[in-house]
Amino acid sequence: MNINTIATALGIDLDLINHGDLTVFSPIEGNPIGQVTTVSPQCMEQSIIAAEEAFVQWRQVPAPKRGELIRVFGQILRDNKEALGALVTLECGKIYQEGLGEVQEMIDICDFSVGLSRQLYGLTIASERLEHRMFESWQPMGPVGIISAFNFPVAVWAWNATLAIICGNSVLWKPSDKTPITAIACQTLLQKAIAIVADIPQGLSQLLIGGADVGERLVADKRIPVISATGSTAMGRAIAPVVAERFGRSILELGGNNAMIIAPSANLDMALRAIVFGAVGSAGQRCTTTRRLLIHNEIYASLVPALQRIYGQLTVGNPFLKETLVGPLIDKEAFDNMQYALKQAEYTGNNRVGGQRINIPDCNNGYYVAPALIEMPATAPMIQTETFAPILYLYPYTDLHEAIAQHNDVPQGLSSAIFTNDIRESEMFLSAVGSDCGIANVNIGTSGAEIGGAFGGEKETGGGRESGSDAWKGYMRRVTSTLNYSSELPLAQGIEFTF
Repeated sequence: MNINTIATALGIDLDLINHGDLTVFSPIEGNPIGQVTTVSPQCMEQSIIAAEEAFVQWRQVPAPKRGELIRVFGQILRDNKEALGALVTLECGKIYQEGLGEVQEMIDICDFSVGLSRQLYGLTIASERLEHRMFESWQPMGPVGIISAFNFPVAVWAWNATLAIICGNSVLWKPSDKTPITAIACQTLLQKAIAIVADIPQGLSQLLIGGADVGERLVADKRIPVISATGSTAMGRAIAPVVAERFGRSILELGGNNAMIIAPSANLDMALRAIVFGAVGSAGQRCTTTRRLLIHNEIYASLVPALQRIYGQLTVGNPFLKETLVGPLIDKEAFDNMQYALKQAEYTGNNRVGGQRINIPDCNNGYYVAPALIEMPATAPMIQTETFAPILYLYPYTDLHEAIAQHNDVPQGLSSAIFTNDIRESEMFLSAVGSDCGIANVNIGTSGAEIGGAFGGEKETGGGRESGSDAWKGYMRRVTSTLNYSSELPLAQGIEFTF
C-alpha cells in the first residue's frame, strides 16, 4: 500500500509527509515511508499562545454549536474511513480490520459528543436557607494537552479531542513520534470540518510533532490546565508529579496487565474466541491485551491443548492481507523486550509455545513473531510487569477466591474478565471483593471496549477516564453557585453574626 496514494485520498499535502527532520517507518516492511517536520521551541510557544486565544473565543460559543463542528467531522470520517484505516495499518502495523475498527471508534465518539453537546448538565441542590437556590454548573477549563501512543494512533486522540472541544476547550496534540502521519491525517480532516463550519477560531486544534522534549514542555506549561496522556506507567510517573506541582489536572491512561478467569461452568467456545482476540489482537500491543489467564483445574487439561492448537494455526503476516490475524510488532525494541520477557519466564522451567521471530516474504525488516503461550506453575508468582507483545501466561487455580486474589496481585488495574455461567461467581467478580480494575467484564474479553462507557483503570494504570459516561467532566471545571432571591441574608448552619 503506497503512502502517497493514501495521503492523496485523505487530502494531505504531500510536502507535509515527504520533507522534514523525522523519518517515519512502517513496521510492515520496516522501511521508511515518510519524513515529517518536528515542532521547534519557537513554534511550540506560538501554538500555545494561539490555543489560549482560541479558547477565549470558543468558550463563548454555545455548546450545541460546538457540537456541530464535531458532527461535520464525524461525517468526514465516515467518508474517509477506508483510507484512514489503511493509513493506521500502514503506520502502526495492526491488521486492516482493526485499522477500520479504530476509525469507527472515532466516528462513534463523534456521535456521542454531538449528543453530549446538549447534555452538559449540572445539578439543582436543595438549600437549607429560605428563598435560596443552590446549583452546580460546568465550565470550560482552557487548552487541553493530549499525548497519545503509537498503538491507537487516532482513536485515543478522538476520545479526548471531541470531548474537549464540545466542552469549550482548545486542544494541543502531541502524537507518538512513531505514528505522526496518522496525526497529520486527522488534523487535515478536522481542518476540512473547520472550513465547512463557520466562525471557528484559528488555533482550536493544533499538532505538535516531536520527541519527549515536546511532551515535557507541554506537561510543564501552566497555561495548559489539563494534560491527558496515554502511554506506559513509566511515562505516567514522569508526568503526574510535574502536572501536580503546578496544580494542573492529569488524565492518565497507563499500562495494563490484564487477566481473565475461566471458571468450570464457562462456555469454552466463547472463552477461546475472547482469549485469542484479547491476547493476540494488535500483536499484543493494546493496553487491554489479555496477558494472564487463570484456568480452573477441572478444565485446564482440555482448554490449554485447544488453545495451543489455535495458536499453531494463527496467520502471522502482512496486515493488509485478509487472512492475516497478527501483524508485526512496532519495531526492534518491542521485539527485544518480548525476547527478554520470554527468557525470564524460562528460568522457572515453564512449557512454552511460540515466541519466535517469523520471516515474512517481502517484509524482511519487519518484526513478526509467533504469539506465545507460557504455562506457569500454580505456585509461580504473578507476572508483575507489562510486556507490550503477544505473550499469554497460563495459571491453574482451584478456588475462585484464590483466583481473584491472584488476579488482583499486580500493580496495574485496567481491564479484567471472567467466563462463567454461575451467577454467584459473576456477581462476586463484579463486587467490592472482586476485580480491582477499572473495567470488569463477564463472558466477554478484556479487549474491545465500547465508547459509551468511561475507559480507564486504577492503581498504576493511572486512575484516568476517557471516552463515554461522565468522562467529559475531566475537561471542565465545576462551579457551585447559590442564588439568594430573598430580602434577607441568613447564614448557613444557622450561624448568627450581628454587628
